[in-house]
Amino acid sequence: MSGLLLAMVIYVLTTPLSWWLPVSFVLGLFVFAFSEYLTHRFLFHLKTPKNKFMLKFLKRLHYDHHAKPNELHLLFLPVWYSIPNLGVLAVIAYFATGSLPLTLAFASGLVAMLLVYEWKHYVAHVQLKPRTRFGKWMKKTHLLHHFKNENFWYGVSNPLGDLVFGTLKDEKDVPMSKTAKDLEARR
Repeated sequence: MSGLLLAMVIYVLTTPLSWWLPVSFVLGLFVFAFSEYLTHRFLFHLKTPKNKFMLKFLKRLHYDHHAKPNELHLLFLPVWYSIPNLGVLAVIAYFATGSLPLTLAFASGLVAMLLVYEWKHYVAHVQLKPRTRFGKWMKKTHLLHHFKNENFWYGVSNPLGDLVFGTLKDEKDVPMSKTAKDLEARR
């Protein structure tokens, strides 16, 4: 993904510069920030499907990560999931703008924020201590999502969606969930 980001940035920087390019990049950052929340809450936390293919899909994407939150191979989003999502959003951006440079600037923002997401998710699950108060707080809220109640604190890299949709709560106000480590048990 870093290589893809580098290639897109190089292409964008070789085109005639306009103030729309950084706007498109920042828009990509914000779109990822919201899509992170929306996919985490409404796709990754779907009630257990009866369809075996969908169950296998969700187990790899997220259910198994809740069951074994410190297993490295379950920590990162698979490329087979990330690339198609990036492609769909880039196609939408292209149809909205009609411009390849603006689309690639937007896609660069998406990928940059994906890399931030993956880093913060990694830090939340390993024995690294964030340096900033914000980083420590994000790690704490993500671990609350895993070990206290899976119905709150969906943000991994940022709290934007949790703030907007009301799932950012004081931990004292949230009961312990019996299914935080077993999403399949939620029927």
